[in-house]
Amino acid sequence: MRPSSHERHSTGGIGWLRASVLGANDGIVSTASLILGVAAAHVSQTNILLSGTAALVAGAMSMATGEYVSVHSQADTEAAALSQERAELEADFAGESRELTELYVRRGVDAKLAAQVAAQLMAHDALGSHARDELGISARSRARPLQAALVSAASFAAGAVLPLLVAAWAPPQHRMICIVSVSLVCLLFLGGWSAQVGGADRTKAALRVAFWSALAMAVTTLIGAIAGSVQTAGAAR
Repeated sequence: MRPSSHERHSTGGIGWLRASVLGANDGIVSTASLILGVAAAHVSQTNILLSGTAALVAGAMSMATGEYVSVHSQADTEAAALSQERAELEADFAGESRELTELYVRRGVDAKLAAQVAAQLMAHDALGSHARDELGISARSRARPLQAALVSAASFAAGAVLPLLVAAWAPPQHRMICIVSVSLVCLLFLGGWSAQVGGADRTKAALRVAFWSALAMAVTTLIGAIAGSVQTAGAAR
């Protein structure tokens, strides 16, 4: 006998997982990178915290807006497709039933059985059957713009607050190394956790996220240090 969890696949929550992981990852990387760049320019603690706070708020709003617009476009496309399918059902119900039958036949179902299945599904929920099997739209996969926007904004803010708190509490002489260390540890955990939920290799995912994030922070720190040196040299003249 197969275990009860045999059919529990890990694709059901991929939508919200993608949005939340992307938001948190961006929050950590972008805010940590900005703080490191500003700190490398040798500015005051107040300016560092103001820059980090601005990055948190602006990033969260940007993530929410981008996700809302993107997912809303998907929702509009789905609504248009469903409206067209509804009109086709009203104009030619029998033809749409044959179309559903042919779809099942192409997927390997016997023609007679496919006709029976199509007839029963059309009698039960014609639009829902075509939406699911012809268009690939189901209740679980429908686009939800507001939910996506809120998840993205909240996850970005949750990620961004970590380097910001470290910048506020860490001793000035150890601030940058503390930010890098905490950020990379969190990113390693985040990459591994998301891979585990999605059924992928945890080690590869965690190292991939950490590597590219470390590169982003290093480049931003270098640019900040150069900008700070140029500003200092200009002020000394």
